[in-house]
Amino acid sequence: MRRGTRYGALLAPLLAGGARPDLVADAADGLGLPERGWFAVVVLGAPAPEAAVPEGPDADGTRWWWGAAERSPGAAESGAAYADVAVVLLGATGPAGAVARLAERGAGPGGMSPVVGSPAELGAALRLAGTALLTCAPGCRGVVRLDERLPAALLVSRPELAARLLAEVLGPLLELVPAERALLVGTVEAWLECGGSVGRAAVRLRCHRNTVFNRLRRLERLTARSLTRPRELVELVLALEALRLSPGAS
Repeated sequence: MRRGTRYGALLAPLLAGGARPDLVADAADGLGLPERGWFAVVVLGAPAPEAAVPEGPDADGTRWWWGAAERSPGAAESGAAYADVAVVLLGATGPAGAVARLAERGAGPGGMSPVVGSPAELGAALRLAGTALLTCAPGCRGVVRLDERLPAALLVSRPELAARLLAEVLGPLLELVPAERALLVGTVEAWLECGGSVGRAAVRLRCHRNTVFNRLRRLERLTARSLTRPRELVELVLALEALRLSPGAS
């Protein structure tokens, strides 16, 4: 009794956005949602097996109301194609606890909106959850939070600019053979994850620090961006994010 049968009709006016206050109040009352609370919306990009989707209440007090995406009027506006949608009343562990619960059950890929304070804000939350889902790279199986993917969310919100950024910054890099490109991209990503430490990146990559230096210098030459100039580094990081999100990215 979920996914568009028990809750779908009541979720629709909440997720549509812009519904009359009386309709929102009636739907929230029918679902048992409080007037104020710690709410979020979750969307899944692929149908999850029934056993993989939590129904709640969870041990921390989190409660879930699931419906089918085709009954969610905000689906088209979100820009993402998804199969299931849930309104979540968050418990003591907050968004992190809800995402962890989904991960334990193997639900995903998916996106979670920022926290909102009332049922009237759930339509906007749905659109943001859809944007979060768009930040999942091809093959991703996890559920991601928009608040942890804001740079990527900017890119997926303006795909034409993301494509331009990718071509402008990484164009020469993209002309390399895939293995060579992956080597340079993997090196700069390791360097970034290690806080800009060449020594730590070398340990992670299991190579000599001079090898890391040489790869980074080559990437700087190819992109005409310096890793020591903040503005150019920002461009490079965003372009790498756009590459990660591209179909067939390596």
